[in-house]
Amino acid sequence: MVVEKVAGGSGGVERDVREGVCEVDVVHAGAVRRVREVLPDEGATRRVAEVFGVLSDPTRARIVCALSIEELCVCDVAAVAGLSVSAASHQLKRLRDRGVVDYRKEGRLAFYRLVDDHVRSLMEEGVGRVLAEGVAERKTVGAAASGPYGAKGA
Repeated sequence: MVVEKVAGGSGGVERDVREGVCEVDVVHAGAVRRVREVLPDEGATRRVAEVFGVLSDPTRARIVCALSIEELCVCDVAAVAGLSVSAASHQLKRLRDRGVVDYRKEGRLAFYRLVDDHVRSLMEEGVGRVLAEGVAERKTVGAAASGPYGAKGA
């Protein structure tokens, strides 16, 4: 909260000034109408929130990043994410329940992949932004290998 002195009277009056809050209550009807015309319905925004919610877990986000590079079996996902096979399977089920990943059986193995390129693009853009901002520090192992997330590292 920021306090400012407002001139007037003997020495002025202090009042709260909240940053980022309108000081008056005015609705801009044209802007509201234009936004409402193209705003997705509540069902669509609920679905988007569910997808973002399932991706908000760092372990699931890492799994999605891995699957955006290549289809992997559950054992491979576990190895990549540093999880037990049981824990990887549980996380993959959460992602599958939200329609983010799907799998195919090949003999006794279950291979997981992203359902579509939209989630792949979302993750690549998100990781790219974090890396560009210098938030993520990564160690490169050996020669830097290029991929959708920059240099591969541990």
